[in-house]
Amino acid sequence: GSTVVVIEHNPDVVKSADYIIDLGPEGGEEGGTVVATGTPEEIADNKRSYTGRFLRKFLWPSSGDGKPAAETRTAGGN
Repeated sequence: GSTVVVIEHNPDVVKSADYIIDLGPEGGEEGGTVVATGTPEEIADNKRSYTGRFLRKFLWPSSGDGKPAAETRTAGGN
């Protein structure tokens, strides 16, 4: 297999990644620490990750009551 390292902010690219290494928590001198690692779903579930908070709304659209709609969640497959 091949490995591709991408620095990306496009949610469509991020949510389709196999594995994410989230660095932060901020930029510059306040960054550079590994905040979270894992699948997009694991990052979205990580409460410390700013990326996870942003990614949540693209992975699990709200069901109207502010909670993720269970039928829209994927199990990590395509």
